[in-house]
Amino acid sequence: MKRILMLFSIAALPFCVIAQKAENNDWKRIFRESYPRTNDLVHTKLDVRFDYDKSYLYGKEWLTLQPHFYATDSVLLDAKGMEIKEVAIMKGATKTPLKYSYDGMQINIKLDKTYKANEKYTLYFDYVSKPNEIEVAGSAAITDAKGLYFINPKGEEKNKPTQIWTQGETEANSVWMVTIDKPNQKSTEEITMTVPAKYVTLSNGLLISKKVNTDGTRSDYWKMDLPHAPYLFFMGVGDFAITKDTYKGKEVSYYTEKSQEPFARKVFGNTPEMMKFFSEKLGVEFPWQKYAQIVGRDYVSGAMENTTATLHQESAYQNNRQLADGNAWEETIAHELFHQWFGDYVTAESWSNLTVNESFANYSEYLWDEYKYGKDFADDHNFDDMQGYISSGSESKDLVRYRYADKEDMFDAVSYNKGGRILHMLRNYVGDDAFFKSLNNYLTTNKFKAGEAAQLRLAFEEVTGKDMNWFWNQWYYGSGHPKLKIDYSYDDAAGKAMVTVAQTQKGDKIFKLPIAVDVYSGTDKKRYNVVLENKIDTLYFNYSKRPDLINVDGDKILLAEKTDNKTEENFIYQIKNAKNYLDRKEAIDFFAKKSMPELAKGLYDKYSGIKILTIQKLGASSYKNDAVVLEEIASLATKSIDKKVKAAAINYLVKNGDAKYLSIYQSGVNDSSYSVAGAALKGLVALDANNAYTLAKKFSSDAKGALGAAVNDVLINNGTEADFDYLNTKFEDAPLSFEKIQLTNKYADYLAKLNDLTKVKKGIDAIINFRNGIPEQFRGNVDGSFKAALAKISKAKGAEIEAYINAAFK
Repeated sequence: MKRILMLFSIAALPFCVIAQKAENNDWKRIFRESYPRTNDLVHTKLDVRFDYDKSYLYGKEWLTLQPHFYATDSVLLDAKGMEIKEVAIMKGATKTPLKYSYDGMQINIKLDKTYKANEKYTLYFDYVSKPNEIEVAGSAAITDAKGLYFINPKGEEKNKPTQIWTQGETEANSVWMVTIDKPNQKSTEEITMTVPAKYVTLSNGLLISKKVNTDGTRSDYWKMDLPHAPYLFFMGVGDFAITKDTYKGKEVSYYTEKSQEPFARKVFGNTPEMMKFFSEKLGVEFPWQKYAQIVGRDYVSGAMENTTATLHQESAYQNNRQLADGNAWEETIAHELFHQWFGDYVTAESWSNLTVNESFANYSEYLWDEYKYGKDFADDHNFDDMQGYISSGSESKDLVRYRYADKEDMFDAVSYNKGGRILHMLRNYVGDDAFFKSLNNYLTTNKFKAGEAAQLRLAFEEVTGKDMNWFWNQWYYGSGHPKLKIDYSYDDAAGKAMVTVAQTQKGDKIFKLPIAVDVYSGTDKKRYNVVLENKIDTLYFNYSKRPDLINVDGDKILLAEKTDNKTEENFIYQIKNAKNYLDRKEAIDFFAKKSMPELAKGLYDKYSGIKILTIQKLGASSYKNDAVVLEEIASLATKSIDKKVKAAAINYLVKNGDAKYLSIYQSGVNDSSYSVAGAALKGLVALDANNAYTLAKKFSSDAKGALGAAVNDVLINNGTEADFDYLNTKFEDAPLSFEKIQLTNKYADYLAKLNDLTKVKKGIDAIINFRNGIPEQFRGNVDGSFKAALAKISKAKGAEIEAYINAAFK
């Protein structure tokens, strides 16, 4: 699963810390072991139909199980919020009723006899699933947990399609099917879905048959011959277009709304290449019968790796102008695909061991970026993910956590960001060949089973011949990360350089850090492999000529916060001679902090990310109006083939305020990229404020991304009552993000100016609906922003609106 809401915890970190102090800590005494396997799932057969008026599912199920080892005469199954109409055991075609007790969450069934290990039995259930009538909390990654979702089921929302989709992780599929809803269970599967004939369906495995019924419905029969975990079962229903690709004879398909069909292959089209790349890297061929991806409306997470049928949120939809800036959803596509191996083929045996699912999926983003777009691109993403973990305030959390308040808490910056960075260090430590051979060993040894971090360690030890306990104890079963202070001194008379590395993190924990140290002299580089393992380590290097640079962590792989006290001369040498992305970024950051003219060197870097960083840093420097700098940035604004670089350069020129760049804005505002067009529109508005409204209206018909933001800003500041429908739709359609919280404040300013109270109330509803869509555990952290925005409207509009807000904001 790709999480989308970590930013709320990061953006509101101080609030999180305060809230945690007030928590009831009873959960710390509970050891979250893997769920006991008294009975094992074998096969699940479902026959379901849907009641769109009631948002019900009517189900019949045949569930085959067997005792795991010990004989048993009962079985405990998960069945959340259902109306249970019949429970029986099947003997051939004969149904025999069974005694059971049901508490609304689990059903405890007394079997007809005592069954021995591997002695199969099949239960029959007739039930009604009522997902909208059950209340289950979600998480940072999963904002709701109803399991089964009816989207606009009665067609009452004019601009929204009618859809059905399911979301099983963590344990929500038991809202719509009777099962043992635990990740250490595996089952093969058959599902027959009866739906209105105008809709298409998607489920796990292959579509075996379609039967047209006389009542205007159709029954689709899907079959999954390979076992997988219950939370990975999936159903999707709707008016989708299906775009088809292939990989080695297997169907690869993309289910999108028909309006998005022209862009489906452009968004998802790299999937077959990803399947080939990951299969070859892992030495394990894509293990399933097909691979489909579907985009659902109002999806409660980023994306979900249902076996053979990944579900994406609407952010996956992009048109040609958005894609001109690059496919913003491509790393998510890679993430979910990699789960088909790590998570689906081998599944975490407990949520405590979520790392063997999510850390790998997170790191797959790096692997794909590195292969497809180069090491600089991947290292840039790696650094951003590391900063996401560091900013999350998660230093007290182990990667493998056997104690947590709720299983949903495992979906955090530790399981994702930190875990991915740990795999990056592990890959560097053992080497590429051993790393991927070890992953192959883990996958093949545990295929179609459950796995945990300890089994991953054993796989690495078997391949490398090294004892890896120290690494697992430090990174998997421990918490925190090192904070390093690096100092240098030179004794030219003795020909000796001394590098002192101090670990300054709080507490007694000292990290063992195998790293490379590169010593540069002129055009020569000599590498030393060292191990840091003390509070203070001192490294000595002999020289005949003082080194130009000593580069600690030469591969730039450490998960750490570093204060690296190099000299100006060191960094000037580093940006030219040290080749990694972070080497150059560190130098640019240093030049910016010291306000050095060398900062402009980044404008000529080979990698667009360094150019953009440099442009941003120059804008806050004393060189922002330097003639040479402006000339080069103007050149990038007109000639760069990278749209993001071009947009950054135009934004820079806009802030400069010189009218001589008017022609650049006039050309750029019609660019194929929304980022370039948005930056150029800001330039036109800045030079012609009187016509800002006219310009914004002109470009509002096709405005998303940066262009949409620029149009919104003008219309919010200068708009009239006539612009309400446009602005309200834009606000409602904006994805759940911290940027939307910032937009809320601006939108409130616009609403405060309106005279039509009906429109004001509708706008207030949109703001509160957005607020209510934020998971409860983060809502308190951002409620201050919402209250401030709504207070402005209340103050401007008086008692009626104040009462309306007070009634709605709870």
